[in-house]
Amino acid sequence: MNEASVLVAPDPTRVPGTLREELGCLPRHIAIVMDGNGRWASQRRRPRTFGHRAGQKAVRAAVEFCLREGIQALTLFAFSSENWQRPASEIKALMDLFLRALDREIKSLQENNVRLRFIGDLDSFDGPLRQRMARGQTVTQGNTALALNVAVSYGGRWDITQACQRLARQVQAGELAPEAIDEAAIDARLSLAELPPLDLLIRTGGERRISNFLLWQLAYAELYFTETLWPDIDPAAMRAACVDFAGRERRYGLTSEQVQS
Repeated sequence: MNEASVLVAPDPTRVPGTLREELGCLPRHIAIVMDGNGRWASQRRRPRTFGHRAGQKAVRAAVEFCLREGIQALTLFAFSSENWQRPASEIKALMDLFLRALDREIKSLQENNVRLRFIGDLDSFDGPLRQRMARGQTVTQGNTALALNVAVSYGGRWDITQACQRLARQVQAGELAPEAIDEAAIDARLSLAELPPLDLLIRTGGERRISNFLLWQLAYAELYFTETLWPDIDPAAMRAACVDFAGRERRYGLTSEQVQS
């Protein structure tokens, strides 16, 4: 891994007995490419939708882990902008599953002080689904224990493009000088601008690529790949990723000697 990595300083507010206390540091913001639902189902000679339903249990496990360990933000890649090219029957099944999950999980998220937010090109979805998503965001908007971001119809290139379009409109309106556009200006207009920087990307299912996910935000994140298929992810798997993260030296372009001095 290039550039990578100064270990995050131990958190003085860490709670004894938690993983944070044991490791000395944990990522503030975790993103996950939830890969392997279809293969998990195929191994059991079941349709792909069976794997997508099974993956909901892993989502709960990841959310519960982050709540228990004091992770500030969790971003899940649920449906990419490229996934619209999948068979229509699978997309319909996914949307139906998404609707049911929204109705079922909102109450639990609210009870556990989790703020839900959807990122991506939400205009791609039909009206009823957009209304359900908006309702979930409104109901949970005041919650503070965990920021749960679900990326749907999302692509990293789309995210950067829409940020640039917003900047261009401001320049056109005379609200912003072109020379004022810098990295901070772009960053402030991306989907996760108000959250802690992304520290750790987890990809399940054995593939080792980013798949157009959070391209800007991944600049200095640590990457962790596991062969485990998404429906089999549990607290032990999340713990393993965090243990691996804690062992990284995050240098941000410096040398090890500079970091340690």
